[in-house]
Amino acid sequence: MSLLKKKKQTDIPRRRSTSIREVKVTDASSDTFKRNRTLTGASSSKLNINADLDSPRSHAHKLANQRRNIFTILLIVLGSIIFLGLVIINFTASSNISISDAAISKTIDVSIYQKSIQNYMDINPMSRFRFLLDQSALTDYISSNLPEVESVEQKGITGPGNTNFVIIMRKPVAGWQINDKQYYVDSKGIPFEKNYFSAPDVQIIDNSGASLQTGTAIASKRFLSFIGRVVSLSKASGYTVTKASLPAGTTRELEVKLKEGNYLVKLSIDRPAGEQVEDMARAVQYFTSHGKALSYIDVRVSGKAFYK
Repeated sequence: MSLLKKKKQTDIPRRRSTSIREVKVTDASSDTFKRNRTLTGASSSKLNINADLDSPRSHAHKLANQRRNIFTILLIVLGSIIFLGLVIINFTASSNISISDAAISKTIDVSIYQKSIQNYMDINPMSRFRFLLDQSALTDYISSNLPEVESVEQKGITGPGNTNFVIIMRKPVAGWQINDKQYYVDSKGIPFEKNYFSAPDVQIIDNSGASLQTGTAIASKRFLSFIGRVVSLSKASGYTVTKASLPAGTTRELEVKLKEGNYLVKLSIDRPAGEQVEDMARAVQYFTSHGKALSYIDVRVSGKAFYK
């Protein structure tokens, strides 16, 4: 019977077959931060993030910080170099002396003035820096030790650590020799002994008959200052003093001879030189306009002029 017959082999359904697929194994480190992937077996403190894992934005930010740090260091180094250069350039280790006045007729030993400048800088070390030097104080110091110096000016540099100083010497307007010692006085009335210019036209004649001790007092700064002021102010008023003398028996008066009109004028050192020269100029103008020939004009009293 056909029902009892076995089914043919071809009628048996096929069993499911298992297929073995080849799984591609990739490097786990490259999939560390892929989306939807769970990090297992690592904590944030133990997680090693390599530089090649930084995002482009983070990498650019780090490069910008590095450039900023390098630029700051270079700026500090450059600023330090400039500062040190300025300090070296403005530091005075030695001095060079220049003389500005071409009318000087005698040789000047500049080593004397270089030594005086160095002595001042030894006393005031900060003055070795050119921008900290007080030129007025330097002039006062040198003039007090070397009265023939009128002023000292700092004029640039001549080399590394070498500063150029220009010295202006006093120009005499009158001279006075007493007991074989020659004194000079400039237009400001400052007395000094060393003269680098030609001898002044006005030479003081001492007829006072004072002794050696008293004669030393005659050559005081006040007296020479008064003579210098009279000569200078007379020239400014248009009158030239050709001779100055101390009258006999006194050291408080002065007689000057004027080139204009050949007038002899008596003055007192106890009265300001400016007032007496002003009175003298008015008196000379008056007597000249009236054609009077006089032996002398006396302006020792304020507001009055005596004549003979």
